[in-house]
Amino acid sequence: MKLLIVTVVEEFEKDIIRLFKKADIESFSGSDIEGYKNNTTLVRTSNWFPSEKSGVQSSLLFSFTEDENIELLFTLIRSFNKNLDTNNPIKAVVVPIEKSI
Repeated sequence: MKLLIVTVVEEFEKDIIRLFKKADIESFSGSDIEGYKNNTTLVRTSNWFPSEKSGVQSSLLFSFTEDENIELLFTLIRSFNKNLDTNNPIKAVVVPIEKSI
């Protein structure tokens, strides 16, 4: 068993849930988050009081799941990301679990 962590912009949230189902990952948790990139430009840094938020509405999903499900999901995510026209691919990481109850 491993911990799978996925971040995705709000626009692709339904897509990643569909990919989870295809990979037989039926149990997962999620949370709304704001994503940021450190692309600071001179214009943005010169504005001391920005009038709009610079974060992007995103989701963080995680699941305790088996290797074979993760491998399938990674294959599906790679395929999905290849066809994107944006600079916001689905990101995923895997963390090994030493102990669990």
